Amino acid sequence: MWEVIETSKKIAETSSYVFIDKKATVSLSEKIFNGSIPMPSWDRYYHFSGSDEDTVSYILVLDSLNFCFWPKSGEKKWEITYDSKPISGYYAMAASLKRAIQSGVKFIEPEYLIELSLDSLKNIVGGEGHLQLMEERVKILNHLGRLLVRNFHGKAYKLVEKARGSALDLTRLLADKLPSFRDTARYNGKKVFFYKRAQICAADLYGALGGRKWGNFIDIDKLTAFADYKLPQVLRQLGVLHYEPSLAYIVDRQTPIVSGAAQEIEIRANTIWAVELIKQELHRMGKQVRAFEIDWLLWNLGQGGDFKKKPYHRTLTIFY
Repeated sequence: MWEVIETSKKIAETSSYVFIDKKATVSLSEKIFNGSIPMPSWDRYYHFSGSDEDTVSYILVLDSLNFCFWPKSGEKKWEITYDSKPISGYYAMAASLKRAIQSGVKFIEPEYLIELSLDSLKNIVGGEGHLQLMEERVKILNHLGRLLVRNFHGKAYKLVEKARGSALDLTRLLADKLPSFRDTARYNGKKVFFYKRAQICAADLYGALGGRKWGNFIDIDKLTAFADYKLPQVLRQLGVLHYEPSLAYIVDRQTPIVSGAAQEIEIRANTIWAVELIKQELHRMGKQVRAFEIDWLLWNLGQGGDFKKKPYHRTLTIFY
């Protein structure tokens, strides 16, 4: 069994802080089935699209930086101006890198990544406000550049090719070769697997390349939801996830939860398993929707104000 599903299911079945409302998963599944919640397509407005080779490189760099877009308490949220409109979070990062590449910065070339400095990265992402873990972001990209040069002839697509068309093998490969993708934890003494950014990299390649070439995976349907801080926020708003009162108090007061704490692990594991239950219900109804597509749907819902009434949990981490 796929280790992310296996460990998430076990935690969800014995959680102390987070609970799944099965009736709510059925209700949400019915809304998705009836089309009242639209399925989003791959965004080409904020994301860079070039040659297939350059697109693979862009996606790998982008997903290396795809974490922690919330600010410290009291700090202004990081945002940029793109096409005269302010944007923040993941889309701001996607657009910043796109703009840098289009302006001639060789940001997706591994030799550039190896030499990347903190000041250079700050200039590339630009904007105003506070983006956390900048030093860690630079180290991650330096490491990525060195790996590509030493092991894959400087080509991101060669790394993807090593997975031989398997999204799960690509996930495991990224986690094995790049520590920043090694998104695991321990819960009650046992290892737990999430692989959020490694999985999302495979899904993003699929989306950006339309399921062609380096985005063509034989087991794309095996990917799980990508356990971050936005999805549980949405699922909680929809009544799918419920927090035990002490956890609800912590989350609603925006008190940070330490990375690896039982509460954080339960939030992430139940997010993954809740999406699996929704997927299973949709299959029962006769609609074949994959977990990563449900993730995209929920994440897009989370960009609207209605799904920001309750805060998301805050854990300072490079993994999501």
